[in-house]
Order: sequence, then C-alpha cells, then structure tokens
Amino acid sequence: MTGENISSIATALVVGGGIGGMATAISLAERGVAVDLIDIDPDWRVYGAGITITGPTLRAYRRLGLLDAIKAEGAITSKTRLFRYDGTHMLDLDEPVIEEGLPATGGIMRPVLHRIMQARVRELAIPVRLGLTVTALENAANGVDVRFSDDSSGRYDLVVGADSVFSVVRDLAFPHMGPAQPTGQGCWRISIRKPPGLEMGEFFLGHPNPCGITACAPDTVYMWMLTPHVERESFMSDEELFVTLKHLLSDFGGNAGWIRDNMTREDWINYRPLAAVLQPKDWFNGRIVLLGDAAHATTPHLASGAGMAVESGIVLAEELARTHDVADALNAYQERRYDRCRDVIETSVAVGRLQLEHGDPTVHAHLLQGALHRLNDPF
Repeated sequence: MTGENISSIATALVVGGGIGGMATAISLAERGVAVDLIDIDPDWRVYGAGITITGPTLRAYRRLGLLDAIKAEGAITSKTRLFRYDGTHMLDLDEPVIEEGLPATGGIMRPVLHRIMQARVRELAIPVRLGLTVTALENAANGVDVRFSDDSSGRYDLVVGADSVFSVVRDLAFPHMGPAQPTGQGCWRISIRKPPGLEMGEFFLGHPNPCGITACAPDTVYMWMLTPHVERESFMSDEELFVTLKHLLSDFGGNAGWIRDNMTREDWINYRPLAAVLQPKDWFNGRIVLLGDAAHATTPHLASGAGMAVESGIVLAEELARTHDVADALNAYQERRYDRCRDVIETSVAVGRLQLEHGDPTVHAHLLQGALHRLNDPF
C-alpha cells in the first residue's frame, strides 16, 4: 500500500491478531506508525476451513500488497454458479472485474491466508506478543494507558480493538454496546478434495438447508451448509458431525451430492451457530477505536466479513494520515465504514431470514447479486 505517512500518532497498540488486526497493523506500520500487535492465543493459530474471497475483498488485499500471494496459494475463479439443490443450473452470478488485473472472485484456506498476512507482519518488523490481552484501558491526554493481562503496562497514542466478536476492548471501553445477536441459523463447513469438473464457486438453493462450494486451492474445496440452529447442552462429537452432515446432504445433486458420497471421517467438519451485530455509534472513545467483528460482525451469507475487516483497517490508516486531529480522523473512519458495514450485515441477515422461511430462491439470488454489486463501489 502506498500513501502519506501518519503524523497524528506515533505509536499504536492493535489488540487481536486475526484478519482485521493484522490488516490494521500492516496499514499503520506502512505509514510510519510504531505498532505493537498482541493476540490472546499463545500459538497465534487460526481454525477453520476455507474462506471465499469476493472481488471487493481481493481489491482490499491488493491494497495491502498481498494479492499475488493469495493468487499463488489460493484458487481464483471468474464467477459463481447457482443451482437448485437437485443440481439443476439456475443462473450464473454476475461478478464483474472491478479493477484491471483484479480477479472476480476466489477462495483460500483460512490458515494459509493467515500465514500470508503473518509473513507481512514479520517483514514489517511489527513486534507481536502472544498469549496476551488487555485488562484495563484509560484515556489520558493524547493517549491511552494500558494494563496487560501479564500485569505489564504501556502508553500508546492509539489503541485499536480488533479482538473478535467477543472483544475485550469493547467490554472495557464501550458500555453502550452489546454482544452479537443469534440469527437462528448455524453454519456447517467441511474441507475436502475438489470434485472432478468443479471450475468455479457453486451455490445450491431452494432447499431448507442451502449450501455452497468454494475452491480454495488446486485440489481442495470447502463446502458450507446453513441450517436452523437448535440449542443443545453439549458439542457434537466428530462422529455425530459426520453422520449428521451426510444426512443433511441426502437430497442434493450435482457436486454437493458428490461431496456427500465421497466425504470421509478424515475430512475436517465444523459447526457453529451464527450471530451478527452492527454496534451503535460511536465506534471510538477518546483514543480507543474498534473495527472488524468487534464493531461490525456479520454472517457468512455475502462472504464479506474478512473483506469488511481488511477495508476497515485500510480506511482507519487513510483517515489518520489525512489530518493531524485524531478525533476528526476517527470520526471520518466511522462515517466511511458505518453504512457500508450496515448494508452487508442487514443484507446477510435478510438472506438468512429468507432461508429460514424457505423463501423463493430467485429472491435469494436477487438479494445476493444486488449486495455484491453495491460492494463493488469504492470504499
């Protein structure tokens, strides 16, 4: 990324070493800020299957200088095909290229994406402290006094909370905010070898439990499925996950049916309930600011959660570089991000509601296509 250096702050603490936190740390460090990055996981791991990367998300990663690495280690496709659940082709989603040389869409394994971003963090010599979070934050004159969970302390010109939907920074400094709200759906994911002949992303609609397939590498895909969430007292065992997902796919044709018939107990399977929230303004309190899932947690329906977090990190750095007044910069960041994040969250939740109500798959497709076109607008 190129741009003017930031003169309004000299130091920043980024809490959370996930996608949003790393994007923010990279964006600030490239503009001359001395950044410390901390993460609660002592091993700085990431769990999960693949991740769909839409054109707008690829555009954001291009701004971070990471597009070539993603293209080299992920899978790039030209469009997404929509099918009825029995395998009957409905239509292809119009996913135009939004910048010259930018792929339309793609996918990558989430651990691979994290490794690419971690490598860039290290290239920039950003100090990373692991197994650590914050326990107290106090705004002071032109900075924030920080107490860490290991009883150490520090003083920073800015503190960024990018520490997930369960943000500790949010809990400490934003009493007007609350937790994400359940949507009534849960998401299944399986990582598996690529079905023969699969050339692009696929959605399977018109079933109470829609699903989709994303290529993540030359020989690997992940499939997701959305189902009504039923509360239970214990997590499912690996065997229950396998048997239940195989049963849920019993009606499906096409490549979704192929996955049902070829999935094994060695394939990684996960299930989690979905929740979403657009936190009310303000997203900043003095020199403390939120981004990513801490401020705008969405569901996976538009495959845009990661993209929104990366965009927010870039925009925050841009606005800090535009003015010497930090309060003005944080307000400008918030105003640039709020409506765009709201559109993603509201559309995603609306699509999920339509699925729970067994709505018309053509309406589903229309909602998806409209939102994806709006996401192509500059951020």
